Amino acid sequence: MASADPQRQESGAAETRRRILDVAARLFRQQGYAGVSLRAIAAEAGLQAGSLYYHFGSKEDLVVEILDEGIRAVHQGVAEAVGRLPADADGASLLRAAILGHLRSLLRLSDYTSANVRIFGQAPESVRRRSLAVRQAYDAYWDALLAEAQARGALRADAEPRSVRLLLIGALNASLEWFEPARGGVERLAESYADILWRGLAPEPLTPACRED
Repeated sequence: MASADPQRQESGAAETRRRILDVAARLFRQQGYAGVSLRAIAAEAGLQAGSLYYHFGSKEDLVVEILDEGIRAVHQGVAEAVGRLPADADGASLLRAAILGHLRSLLRLSDYTSANVRIFGQAPESVRRRSLAVRQAYDAYWDALLAEAQARGALRADAEPRSVRLLLIGALNASLEWFEPARGGVERLAESYADILWRGLAPEPLTPACRED
């Protein structure tokens, strides 16, 4: 009897692993961390519950991989959007591209980006710690980008990049809860966020000629 082709076996295992991840990311996005069990993931993926442990040792192992892939997808989307700009682009162009890249990755690319935002705070601390390095790399990318935009005159000199990043990324991620494509595209939303960032919310002060006597 001929032995199984090792290369085919490896390919089949990789396809099964990817199917498990895809199903799990979708379920976590829809139902949250606590609402999804390994048994439910296995059933949705067409596997016996015990078969899932061949690919992932625990629910935590599976969640860490989904969290990391979600962050990496957004990080790559932003880096590619910024990378398409000319080297001498002004600071405002840098940040507008980054905002659009983040939103496109978050709202259009995959269940992984949405699951990352929705379940990170629900996951056990041990899971969050294991995913910290990937998250910190993305935070550092934004801090450097904001500092560069500041150096190019797009932000006030007293604006602290980390604080700007926390405010901005928090607002961008919150769009997952209410964004409706029918009410305007991602590009329009990105432009709106960028305008608020640079113009603020307060109305322009009245000029002396416009003030009431």
